[in-house]
Amino acid sequence: MVVAGAGLGGLRAAEQLRAQGFTGEITVVGDEPYPPYNRPPLSKEALLSSGDAVRAAELAASLAFRPRAAAGDVRWRLGRTVVAADLTARSITLDDGEVLGWGALVVATGLRPRRLPQTAPARGRHTIRTAADAAGLRHEVRPGVRVVVVGGGFVGCEAAATLAALGCAVSVVEPLPVPMVRGVGHRVGAALLEHHRAAGVQFVTGTGVSRLIGGRPGHPDADRVRGVVLDDGRTLDADLVVESVGSQATVEWLDGNGLDLTDGVVCDNHLRVEGRADVVAVGDVARFPNPRFDSVPRRVEHWCIPGETARRAAGTLIAHLNGTALPDASFAPLPSFWSDQFGLRLQSFGAPGLADRVEVLEGELGQLPAGVAVGCHRGGEVVGVILINIPPARHPGYRSLLSSAATPAAQLL
Repeated sequence: MVVAGAGLGGLRAAEQLRAQGFTGEITVVGDEPYPPYNRPPLSKEALLSSGDAVRAAELAASLAFRPRAAAGDVRWRLGRTVVAADLTARSITLDDGEVLGWGALVVATGLRPRRLPQTAPARGRHTIRTAADAAGLRHEVRPGVRVVVVGGGFVGCEAAATLAALGCAVSVVEPLPVPMVRGVGHRVGAALLEHHRAAGVQFVTGTGVSRLIGGRPGHPDADRVRGVVLDDGRTLDADLVVESVGSQATVEWLDGNGLDLTDGVVCDNHLRVEGRADVVAVGDVARFPNPRFDSVPRRVEHWCIPGETARRAAGTLIAHLNGTALPDASFAPLPSFWSDQFGLRLQSFGAPGLADRVEVLEGELGQLPAGVAVGCHRGGEVVGVILINIPPARHPGYRSLLSSAATPAAQLL
């Protein structure tokens, strides 16, 4: 068994294969030199608490997951990138030329950040995806540094809040009218926008970035970013730029196998890659249908998905290797995510991005710190709930709205 990808999805896949009875050899290949670690804190507390001299290895070690004992004999090939695969020959090729054969393959290569198309200036530009990214950004942060965050999604807004807490002068550029709109909708996004502005973060919405400006030609800092030119002609001064313009699935190594790789890897509900019995995908690279919502295959980038997809995918491979029937039950995980921003704890269940309208169930959007609950509807169905500063003990009641969508939300409450 080969697991391509050594993030949370790859770790959970290896653990689940052992937990469900696979006793053969498992090899996990990952391009980072560190064992699997927790990524969400990189834009929040890990960045906030790291000292100026923090090293990527120390940061990764502080966030490392502890593998379950059952997976103690898994073989880890870290610091190696999978560059090609031949699904017919059942082999993958690594960046050092080594070829690994497999009886079954788990695709867990995850995502990588998108970058602005301009390649220069090169210095002073950062993403936040890996421990090395976070360590590199933290090394350049000082009070008073002018930071432009390009992209107002969750990671961009978390980074803006963290950098502002470190004393930076932060501006966020978001092409859409409000930040985080794809995840929470316009009304909640507008309320979060006002909360950020009240905390001192400048937002420029409705425009994108045209180009980056470097230092004077011939100057030692000519290749360091000094400003951001917007599509509408305005210029924002910048000592640092954080590029948070989305992510893309790491699937190029699967080219040439006749797969649809336009947005991750297409899977069926058993997480088989386009019906192949010996290849599955897990985590945010997997595009699978969730009957909880509809039959459309989608990628889900939430933290809970690697574990749930790993459990399902491992069962699929075990059934294939044993020649037994696949489970009858549909795979219908409930996506969930959280975000911490300027004293707000935002928790979401379901798929708010599918909603066509939202309903405030508790509190007021103008008073987010006091607690707000929002129901997200598609037609007559509740497809998501967004909770802001709602005590965790009350989350199960709101989660139940998603399992009882035929009952009006007001009646359940």
